[in-house]
Amino acid sequence: MAESRHLILQVQNRAVEVQLGQVAGAAKGWAVVAHPHPLFGGTMDNKVVQTLARALVQSGWNSLCFNFRGVGQSEGRYDEGRGETQDLLALVDQIAPSGPLALAGFSFGAFVAAQALQALWPGGRVQKTILIGTAVPKFPVPPLPQDAHQQALVVHGELDDTVPLAGLMDWARPQQLPITVVPSGGHFFHGQLPLLKSLALRHLQV
Repeated sequence: MAESRHLILQVQNRAVEVQLGQVAGAAKGWAVVAHPHPLFGGTMDNKVVQTLARALVQSGWNSLCFNFRGVGQSEGRYDEGRGETQDLLALVDQIAPSGPLALAGFSFGAFVAAQALQALWPGGRVQKTILIGTAVPKFPVPPLPQDAHQQALVVHGELDDTVPLAGLMDWARPQQLPITVVPSGGHFFHGQLPLLKSLALRHLQV
């Protein structure tokens, strides 16, 4: 049975609220899941975030979800992705200083996860990346490292009216990065979370 715990950690002298999902027995490594925009109601309890966390644990990864600055019991103020990425990297240093990593994010959280991927990729630790509803071009999402494409799953809703698919395709096209499009899917994948989970599970089992 997997175990889930809520904790308050001290990260760079600030309180950060986290949720840990730990598998029974040996894990493949640690996976960090980043949530949507904190100024528009995004929290680690978001249904897409929790769907990803459950898929990761089911696939043998310990999961770490956390509230960004100013959300829930996490101290600090919104920092346009800069501080949020620093916090993610600091949590990795604290919770998983060595061993394999997976990174996942939804919407603004996908932007943060992509930035973290750039910082962590040279170390060879990141084995899986999942980006859902990536907030392009609302934020300057960096291109994925070329040799990270095979281990990356990028999913977007066909009818996403928060982050239109066309913007994501403009970002992906120069990279020749494949995109998985969910037919009739909106930004929050209402009624399609089981499908989203199955896509994540299939990716994580490869």
